[in-house]
Amino acid sequence: MGRTREAGCVAAGVVIGAGACYCVYRLAWGRDENEKIWDEDEESTDTSETGVETVKGAKTNLGAGSGAKLQGDSKVKPEVSLGLEDCLGVKEKAHSGSHSGGGLEAKAKALFNTLKEQASAKAGKGARVGTISGNRTLAPSLPCPGGRGGGCHPTRSGSRAGGRASGKSKGKARSKSTRAPATTWPVRRGKFNFPYKIDDILSAPDLQKVLNILERTNDPFIQEVALVTLGNNAAYSFNQNAIRELGGVPIIAKLIKTKDPIIREKTYNALNNLSVNAENQGKIKTYISQVCDDTMVCRLDSAVQMAGLRLLTNMTVTNHYQHLLSYSFPDFFALLFLGNHFTKIQTMKLIINFTENPAMTRELVSCKVPSELISLFNKEWDREILLNILTLFENINDNIKNEGLASSRKEFSRSSLFFLFKESGVCVKKIKALANHNDLVVKVKVLKVLTKL
Repeated sequence: MGRTREAGCVAAGVVIGAGACYCVYRLAWGRDENEKIWDEDEESTDTSETGVETVKGAKTNLGAGSGAKLQGDSKVKPEVSLGLEDCLGVKEKAHSGSHSGGGLEAKAKALFNTLKEQASAKAGKGARVGTISGNRTLAPSLPCPGGRGGGCHPTRSGSRAGGRASGKSKGKARSKSTRAPATTWPVRRGKFNFPYKIDDILSAPDLQKVLNILERTNDPFIQEVALVTLGNNAAYSFNQNAIRELGGVPIIAKLIKTKDPIIREKTYNALNNLSVNAENQGKIKTYISQVCDDTMVCRLDSAVQMAGLRLLTNMTVTNHYQHLLSYSFPDFFALLFLGNHFTKIQTMKLIINFTENPAMTRELVSCKVPSELISLFNKEWDREILLNILTLFENINDNIKNEGLASSRKEFSRSSLFFLFKESGVCVKKIKALANHNDLVVKVKVLKVLTKL
């Protein structure tokens, strides 16, 4: 019997050692599995495994935030830490089982059943504690879930901890976006119904209504719509007379003083269409000096400046009101040098109107001009600028001859237009250099100018 007892003790020791190894293996495997649980939680794909169903059919992870899953009798993955007392209890039960008889297989089975019961009890008590509404907390007796290096995840919000309390409810909660909605800024819109479209052709009573709206309102948006409507209607000759007869010119022109550049631009456009009519020019001449001053001081190459230059060009097509702008000749030539391509062209058209009036020649050639103006005769400029500057030179040269100003050259300073165009000789050299220009139209114009020298 002694040998039999020794063999039983050895067998029991082997079984206990195997159980301890199995316990350690399970514990380590559970930690790896815990890492997978965290990854699956981040991707919301943890619904592929079978969990314990609640009454409502939701999968339950016992112990919120613990990462432990109870998947059935065949696969038990408790993430627990067995203490010294648990191990002693296992040894006692295994030892008692060995005394009761049975083979090695029965003893191992009894040991594993004991381990499973203890693991289930541990998991049922909630080894980890998770708060739904607060930050996630960990039980101090368990290792931190994290990477293989043992580092803990940073504290997470309670929405994630609460998600572990119910798998399906967690999935529903995560399906909703937790991001704050994009900020939507209010859009300012006009809170009025304008009675007409801006491209409608209106009758006299309708034009009167629009003029009344424009006269009474201070809203820039309404003013802009009304001005565009009136400007479009002023493109038709019958409405040009109607607007004047309804007293529309002073109503429109009063907005020249506004500080809003958009309103000033629309005002100049409307007056520009009205100025095609000779009778309307008689009404607009009252404001021409004000338009000229604003055009010179506003931002260079702006839409307001271009609209003002177009209005001044229309107002100087005839000789009746040119004298009202003679004080601005130096400003026009400065703008001709400083402006961009479109500003240069529009300013040239305005100055050419003055050069076609012989009565304005003396004032024109005596004004001071920048010496850099000579650069406009370079062949690098396009056809339109070259043709305009050549026309300007041709008209001034003809007027000097016709008015006999060549004999009174002492009256003009060295910074005057007369000296630049007539006495310096630089312009003539520049024009002769253009005789070989690639553009045939420019070449013909150059030859015409040279034959008059």
